[in-house]
Amino acid sequence: MSAATPGTEPAAIDPIRQAPEGTKRVLLAKPRGYCAGVDRAVIAVEKALELYGPPVYVRKEIVHNRHVVDTLSERGVIFVDETSEVPEGALVVFSAHGVSPAVHTEAEERNLRTIDATCPLVTKVHKEVNRFAKDDYDILLIGHEGHEEVEGTAGEAPDRVQLVDTADDVGKVDVRDPEKVIWLSQTTLSVDETMERVDQLRERFPAISDPPSDDICYATTNRQVAVKAMAAECDLVLVVGSTNSSNSKRLVEVALKAGARASHLIDFAREVDESWLEGVDTVGVTSGASVPDILVMDLLDWLAERGWGEVQEVTTANEKIAFALPRELRKAGEHGGGTSDVR
Repeated sequence: MSAATPGTEPAAIDPIRQAPEGTKRVLLAKPRGYCAGVDRAVIAVEKALELYGPPVYVRKEIVHNRHVVDTLSERGVIFVDETSEVPEGALVVFSAHGVSPAVHTEAEERNLRTIDATCPLVTKVHKEVNRFAKDDYDILLIGHEGHEEVEGTAGEAPDRVQLVDTADDVGKVDVRDPEKVIWLSQTTLSVDETMERVDQLRERFPAISDPPSDDICYATTNRQVAVKAMAAECDLVLVVGSTNSSNSKRLVEVALKAGARASHLIDFAREVDESWLEGVDTVGVTSGASVPDILVMDLLDWLAERGWGEVQEVTTANEKIAFALPRELRKAGEHGGGTSDVR
């Protein structure tokens, strides 16, 4: 993985202040929470509601966060598992995780109006799959089986892509030409876990090619770096995020590997088990890339009420990246929001 992270400015890490023994404090990771792709996807759904009114259908969860999904549902968004559940001619938004060409085809056949909120960094991986499939490579996709992003990415060239999830999968890979193999990855994985899998693949296929650029997204990498910077100082790390959020779950794993005594994933402050706080002086707090910061602030308030009121922010990078809204919404805005402009 390259050290350069597009859209990110390095930050000088202030030394974590040493607190007297028994002092209750919170170390708050930065960056945390919403990434540019999630922000874009959520705004896209909100904009669709504003322009066209409810109901707006969304295939799968727009992002993997319970609070976001519940809030949008209350505003008239209907989440469905498959495109076939959307009434013919209705408006459907594709989630930030991306979809396969087969889903686009089905939407066209059902005369659906579509807004594609796929994260541009996921789209980049889709384009890499197409590029290397056309060049007749076998593509080894490192990712978690069943994850929506993996299904969409593999669907770009199902006859050329093999999923590598576990170490056991490495031994099952079957390629046509060991000299024409490339690995790509799901964007929300643990950097360390991914490189471990790459090393295993390289043992089997020494000539395997690397992606043209990092596939793991800047936000996933940055949030993991921030957690690593503070984990060893923490008796407990609380990660705000949903259980179906791959990058949030990875933050728990990264915290533990980096020296945190304990770490737990929670959606809301009320889910904290107060027994976790027994004997704890320093609590680390962070959140996954699909988590609005209001949930982190709620957790800080909850901790402050119990004595953990001192907060030190641990900053490892400043994120500057932003993505334009999907073109369908930009066109709609230019033409006064007529429904005929959404395709």
